[in-house]
Amino acid sequence: MQIRPRHRAPRVRAAAAALTSALALSALGTVPAAAAGTSTAKPVTCTAATTKVTVQKVQRPLNHLLLTATNTGSKPCYAYNAPYLRFDDDQASTFVLRDSVPQAVVTLEPGESAYAAIGTQSPEGTHGYQAHRLGVLFSNRAMDGSVGGWARPKLPTGGVYVDSSAFVTYWQPNRADALRW
Repeated sequence: MQIRPRHRAPRVRAAAAALTSALALSALGTVPAAAAGTSTAKPVTCTAATTKVTVQKVQRPLNHLLLTATNTGSKPCYAYNAPYLRFDDDQASTFVLRDSVPQAVVTLEPGESAYAAIGTQSPEGTHGYQAHRLGVLFSNRAMDGSVGGWARPKLPTGGVYVDSSAFVTYWQPNRADALRW
């Protein structure tokens, strides 16, 4: 028995490939804004001037804070990489937890938020102190510098104990993803 190729087979394969690509883009959150029903304004890099940055203590996991950046601008913005943190007058920024890289850059429509977890201490940490101030800078796309000025969210009353093991995660699209680290 001889099987003849069908003339529609290339069209079916092309349609299947297009559908697969569209589904993959949708899963990655990269569907064009018009298709997703969101604004068509070109996103800019999130900065302290276009967001409201807050920090709060969480019960679980222990010794963690949740950093939230909410887009207060009129255009979408990208929360690239991880925030740069500085407690009090530290000479160096807080260690970035590389294992927390999300699958895609977090894009914030106006009113939406990105989240990053801050681990403040661990039994392995040394040189601990009570921090009373926090400075936050947003990363540029290349993660080799910052954009905009400092955001200065208020730490919980009385400050936060921080030691050498402190870390921050990359920006995440939701609280649960941020706090799993």
